[in-house]
Amino acid sequence: MYAIVDIETTGGGGAARITEIAVFRHDGVQIVDFFHSLINPEIYIPPFITRLTGIDNEMVKDAPTFYEVQDAVRAMTRDAWFVAHNAKFDYGFIKKEFGAIDEYFQRDLLCTVQLSRKIFPGLKSYSLGNLCESLEIMIENRHRAHGDAEATVRLFEMLLSNDRQNLIPINLYQ
Repeated sequence: MYAIVDIETTGGGGAARITEIAVFRHDGVQIVDFFHSLINPEIYIPPFITRLTGIDNEMVKDAPTFYEVQDAVRAMTRDAWFVAHNAKFDYGFIKKEFGAIDEYFQRDLLCTVQLSRKIFPGLKSYSLGNLCESLEIMIENRHRAHGDAEATVRLFEMLLSNDRQNLIPINLYQ
């Protein structure tokens, strides 16, 4: 199983928090489950983040906190590879949120940036937007967790089908 994840945050600094999360659970062939939610970060969302993501303080004021969605996130990622574009970023934020509730969160990581560099060498850029443009993958709702995670699912499926070097582990938990 693979848990293909994307988050949006209040920024990249140490005090930043998650504002949105999307997780697609994938069995290597197809999506088998999905979770998506805005998250109340319990801190202020700066205007430059709102301009980038479209997520503002008003949108998240009645959204659940991470604590309230933790069970869904845990269940969606359990016994699965944690897959994300720039995986350490998304994983680091989720790990930090679980740490704030005194829970150790550990998953095995697969980064679609690193995999793309090896499976599709020589592209001008490996940012999600440019990579998807090069591979003709549509991204709807760019810089939103659902749209970026969905594009990452399509990218991951292309990586799986083009992985001649067997870089992507399979059957880890089966």
